[in-house]
Amino acid sequence: MSTVLPSPSAGTSATTSAPAPEPAAGSVAGSIRSRIAAGRAPARPTTAAAFHSTSAVTAVLLGLVGIGALLHEPVLVPPLAASAALVHSAPALPLAQPRSVVVGHLLATAVGYLALTVAGGSAWVAAVAAGVTLALLMAARTPHSPACATSVVIVLQSPAPARFVPLLFGATVLLVLTGYAASRIRRKAPRYPAYWW
Repeated sequence: MSTVLPSPSAGTSATTSAPAPEPAAGSVAGSIRSRIAAGRAPARPTTAAAFHSTSAVTAVLLGLVGIGALLHEPVLVPPLAASAALVHSAPALPLAQPRSVVVGHLLATAVGYLALTVAGGSAWVAAVAAGVTLALLMAARTPHSPACATSVVIVLQSPAPARFVPLLFGATVLLVLTGYAASRIRRKAPRYPAYWW
């Protein structure tokens, strides 16, 4: 059933409101450009905050390289660089919390070695291992995306577990401890961690 609205010429008034006046063309274009440029990205950190985070990440990664040189073992693996960046640049995120960093990498290690044992080392297996790692991280409430790369490293490079696992565990603990220390050095830095477990 359709309804017919009376026309304004029939002696009744229309119920629609008048459109709001449009701002000047220059201000609209400027407003649109500024909204597009700003996007939804986070605000740019201050120079002091950026320097603090960058220097902390660089220091801890150099520390891992130094430990590796002393032990003649590669301690700095790519996923740890990503973990360090999360801990020092986004310390309030769930992905950066100690539970996620340490347990996330350990869960990924288990998945990586299991996949390697069951299906061998190939890019196909590595891709599946990364997906399984993500599912396990979500189920365990330990979100940490760099851990997916840990399972890939294990499947593709087959490191000896007796050496790799203790070094990875020690490196993740070191990342967490340096995040804790760095957040207390600079007074205006957000406190890390937001939670331990």
